[in-house]
Amino acid sequence: MRLPISHLTFGSRLRAFRTTLPTSLDLADGSGRSAVVAIVHASQRPYTRAVRPVPLKIVAVSKNNSQGAELMAGEWLEKLQRYAEASEVVIRPNPKNAADPKVAVQAEGERVLKMLRPQDRVVVLDERGKEATSEKIAEMIAEAGDEGVGALVFCIGGPHGHSSEVRKRADSMLRLSACVLNHQVARVVLLEQLYRGWTILKGEPYHH
Repeated sequence: MRLPISHLTFGSRLRAFRTTLPTSLDLADGSGRSAVVAIVHASQRPYTRAVRPVPLKIVAVSKNNSQGAELMAGEWLEKLQRYAEASEVVIRPNPKNAADPKVAVQAEGERVLKMLRPQDRVVVLDERGKEATSEKIAEMIAEAGDEGVGALVFCIGGPHGHSSEVRKRADSMLRLSACVLNHQVARVVLLEQLYRGWTILKGEPYHH
């Protein structure tokens, strides 16, 4: 038995309506020639989401990067800035020139923490973190914007990783790859993924 339209759910009515929409128009001019024009309905358009452009910051413990790494990072940073304010802070490894790696990591962590504000959402990149996907990073950007955080901050550690204090400050921990990445490579990969995340949210064709 077919239910009256008033008894159908909204989703059912929407699907029924879509089936009645034309997919093309056959237009003819005065000469009798015709052209078929395709119609793209809203349901067929790329997914987009309105997102507050939350500031993005990368805090990296790193030596002077190679010229090639700087060029690549600069290119992705410039692209990312089309969507939101984006910046980088570089902290020198082992600022106290300590012989003990634990002391070096502690000193690096103290400087990292000075770059973080209470209103920031902090994501620490760590091999023990959850596996990152492009969609997950897009979701993190969107959630940070929706919730009005001060900035979405990503922390990249030095050769010996992060101090326990930096990990405690983290709102989440993420790993970009199952492989261990050089800090210069991690920086470029992260910038590209942040850019990709924004193109996902905007429904742009960069991400397939």
